[in-house]
Amino acid sequence: MSRRNRRNSPAVTCGARREFLGRAAAVLAVGAGGVLAGETRAVESADAATAGTAKKHQTPLADVAGKVAFITGGSSGIGLGMARAFAAAGMKVVFTYLNEAHRDEALGFFKDGHAEVHALKLDVTDRDGMVRAADEAERVFGKVHLVCNNAGIGLFAGAAGATYKDWDWGLGVNLGGVINGVATFVPRIRAHGEGGHIMATSSSAGLVAGGKVGVYVTSKFAVVGMMESLREELDGENIGVSVYCPGLVRSNIAQSARNRPAELANDNSKSARPPSPADQTAMQRFFAVSMDPLTAGELVLRGIRQNDLYILTHQEFEGAVRERSEAMLASFPVERAPPERAEVVRSYTTDIYRRERDRKLAERRRTKPRPT
Repeated sequence: MSRRNRRNSPAVTCGARREFLGRAAAVLAVGAGGVLAGETRAVESADAATAGTAKKHQTPLADVAGKVAFITGGSSGIGLGMARAFAAAGMKVVFTYLNEAHRDEALGFFKDGHAEVHALKLDVTDRDGMVRAADEAERVFGKVHLVCNNAGIGLFAGAAGATYKDWDWGLGVNLGGVINGVATFVPRIRAHGEGGHIMATSSSAGLVAGGKVGVYVTSKFAVVGMMESLREELDGENIGVSVYCPGLVRSNIAQSARNRPAELANDNSKSARPPSPADQTAMQRFFAVSMDPLTAGELVLRGIRQNDLYILTHQEFEGAVRERSEAMLASFPVERAPPERAEVVRSYTTDIYRRERDRKLAERRRTKPRPT
């Protein structure tokens, strides 16, 4: 058999692919509950790599006391959990709302304390409104250091059957609202020069597809990519970047339709069916096991202080994320790319993934309980 034919034979190709996946698994295999093949080598390698890159990892908001936080969608659910956690840590907090009843209920959490909290009404799809909100936040508390682009809606529409109005509403809020927050606040944080942090709430649905809610999944995947890009662009500027991808957290997201603009409502012939009793029972079961929003807010604060790129608080999605990653890796050609083409790609690809991987693997080794 010639060298060329041997290299492309099924047995050799499968063997190479298994070796390739084995190396990938070593990186992905730091599970919360067990030790998989290659984990020790992967983590030890991460320890060594981190030793050389630790000084490069900035934590602009390791100390948050006295700093100003701006949270969109902060009157309930995850946003309120953040507001409570940030205020308890000594931050001045501005949060936005759409529903006055939610605002009043949210403010009730701060009555007995000395936290400085300010609420303002904002539709995150309104770009001029976002600018006015930023101006008001600065007028009330001064320079904003932490921006949490958290506001979002749950749209239970599949990509195959969604209308243009479904897409416009879902992407307008879940992606457009983040864009508006970033475009408004990043220049201001750069200008004041005191350092800061930009965070966006995506979802576990921004990491793995599922649930037949393609509009929602599309919007949340886009937010992850946007924040990864922002992390690279702001690297070295003393501005941290995180994307929060939670699983089930108790919130009002299932009631999002009440805030749908009339001009983006579907006509009756295209309206989605109302939830069935079985759907309602399933939703009740989901929320019965959901994380408390304050716990979620505290975990987000920890991730911001550490300047974690990915704030992942729900371990139960680790397996699905690994399977997705392995499916992608398994889909690459086994044959090596031409050297000149590979060099071009290396010249523009970012190292943020490697650096974050090495740092977090080393961190997990330090914190992982040792067997007794």
